[in-house]
This record gives sequence, C-alpha cells and structure tokens, in this order.
Amino acid sequence: MASQITMPKLGLSMKTAKVVKWLKKEGDAVKKGDALLEVMTEKITNKVEAPADGLLLKIVADKGADLPIGALLGVIGQADEDISAILAAAPAGGAGEKKPAAVSGGKVKISPAARKLAEENGLEITRIIGTGPEGRITKEDVEKAIDEGSALADDRPALEVIPYEGMRNAIGENMARSWATCARVTQHVSVDISGLLALRKSINADLKEKEKISVTALLTKAIARAIEINPIVNSTLDGEVIKVLKDINIGMAIALDDGLIVPVIKNADQKKLIDINAEIADLAKRARRNKLNPDEMGGASFTISNLGAYGSVDAFTPIINLPESAILGVGRTVEKPVAVNGEIVIRPMMGLSLSIDHRIIDGAPAAQWLKVLIDLIETPHKIFV
Repeated sequence: MASQITMPKLGLSMKTAKVVKWLKKEGDAVKKGDALLEVMTEKITNKVEAPADGLLLKIVADKGADLPIGALLGVIGQADEDISAILAAAPAGGAGEKKPAAVSGGKVKISPAARKLAEENGLEITRIIGTGPEGRITKEDVEKAIDEGSALADDRPALEVIPYEGMRNAIGENMARSWATCARVTQHVSVDISGLLALRKSINADLKEKEKISVTALLTKAIARAIEINPIVNSTLDGEVIKVLKDINIGMAIALDDGLIVPVIKNADQKKLIDINAEIADLAKRARRNKLNPDEMGGASFTISNLGAYGSVDAFTPIINLPESAILGVGRTVEKPVAVNGEIVIRPMMGLSLSIDHRIIDGAPAAQWLKVLIDLIETPHKIFV
C-alpha cells in the first residue's frame, strides 16, 4: 500500500516550510528513515525521512514550494502501484504557487510589460531599480536601464557560482523586507568595558573552565536588565497598535558558513548569568551543527549582532529582525586614550550600534535606553541589583 510523504510539524510555531531540494529522485528505492528531501523553516534546514520502504513513485512538491503542515510532498509505493486516488485527493496547488522574482519579502516586484521588455533586451531584473509603488519595477524603469546600458545580464567569469536558495535566500528575503519596511535610524557609541572585564575576571576566578562566563553572556544580561528598566526597545508594531512586550527574549545572531541564524534566550531577565552563559554556548554549538529546532528560533523581542570577535569592525548598521523594533550591533574592543577625571588614561572601548525602527521608537527615547545600557556596562554591579 502506498505511503504519503507529508510536511511534518517541525516546531510549535511552525506554519509552513519551504522545499529546499530533493535528495532522491522519482523511481529511487528508499528505506524507511532515509532522508528524502530538505525543507526550511525559520532559516533551519530539516530533512524529511521516508515513512516506509518502497520506491519514490512521485514527487509532488517542487523545489521552492512553500507548504503548510500536512501538505503532500510525494508518494512511496511499489512498482506499477496505482496512486491516482492519492494525487487526486491532494489539495489544489499542493506543490506550492510559483512566485515571480519580486521585492515583496525580498523578491523582485515587476509589471508584466516590464518583465517582457527586460527579457527581450537580456536585462537582469534584480539589478534594475524600481520606482513604482513599494519599489515595483515599471516599464519606464526598464526603458531607463536600457538607455543607460545598465542591468545587462552578468556573463563575467566567476570563481564560484553559489545557488541563491535555502538559507541564503531566506536571509535575503528577510533582510530586504526589513530594509524596505523599517524607517531605520542607527545610533553609535563607544563604551568603556574595563569594569565589565574586571567583574568577569572576578566571577571566573571561582568557576571551572567550561563554566567561565563570556563577555557576550554579561552583555546579554546587561541588555535584559536595561530592558527591564526601560522597555521601549522591547516593542513591536502589530497592525494599528504598538505593543511594548512583557517577555524579554534576546535573539543571538550566530554566523554559519552559509549564512546566519538567530536562536533565542527566552526570558533572559529571569535567568541567572551562569545559565545564560551555558545556554548561549549550547545554542551556538548546536546551531553550527544544524541541530536547533524551530521553537528555539522564534519569539525574540530584541536581537544582538556581535562582530567583535573578528577584530575588524568598530561600528556598523545592523538590520532589524522584524517584527522587532530594535537590534544592537556590537563592534570590536580597542584600547584607546580617554579622559577620566581630567586625566588621559587607556581604556578598553567597545563599539555599540543601536538600530531602531523610527516608526515605533523616536531617537530621543532610543538614546535614553542606550544611556541606561551604558551605565550598566560601565558600572556592572548594577546589572544584578
């Protein structure tokens, strides 16, 4: 009897997942538990396994299809087995609607006339700037590109050609949507972390090597405390209302070889420093092994993007992780001469970059929140009182 391959529920918050690629082709013999295809949800790639032994008789869901839980992906059965009833019972459009390339959630929005003209002239539409509503590319935009000789298909030799799919595509869509939606403002500051480093040294003196507290853990705790004191950055725009959220869930942007993901420290304000430290280490380790589940990726109310470890960036403009209203970028720590009580001294100075969505948070309240955070970092015992 034929077995259906359906979209599994991969997390409590999951609603849909996108087919990244099939690992088997129609006609292949498979065994129960074999990985058949990869699907992506919340930037996590998961493998869907065969529910039974047999032949992969039919692939229903095409690459790129974005499908709900329970949707038919394919059918396993025996040679010459009639599966027409299963296919007929599948919901219309079960393979997912093919979306045009367009800037709506990162895809290129373009009118049919403009697309036809671009194709006739060999233009790459992703390189054309749209001036229509919400950045839609119009026929006039294509004509302008033709006149200027821009947006020609790029046939230059490449060292490597990387498919724009899976995690890379998901990141691109999310970043483009944020960039197109938010009224971004970024505030930059350097903060003296000598007190924070001294506190860390004191704490770690009594801890085992594997338990030693990281600077990131201390920053996370400081940020959670700053949000407790002034929750303005813990907000989201929900339709026609702005919600200042109760839960303080800190997203931690973690770089991977092929992109980045943002696991979440839930209720960071309620956790002990040593527990936050252990959780950050665990999430980072499992993230790099693709072992996180979707529930560990959702629900952030504020995000930290830390580039300090690379030692090359003082300040930058982190892109807000929608539907959040703010994100803190952390740059490198550099010893610099600073004035303290009328004297020039050398202090370790860390760069901080707070990006806010100006639709939700004005510059002055953001600066006030940043002042609270600076005070906590420079006098770190206040984090715990």
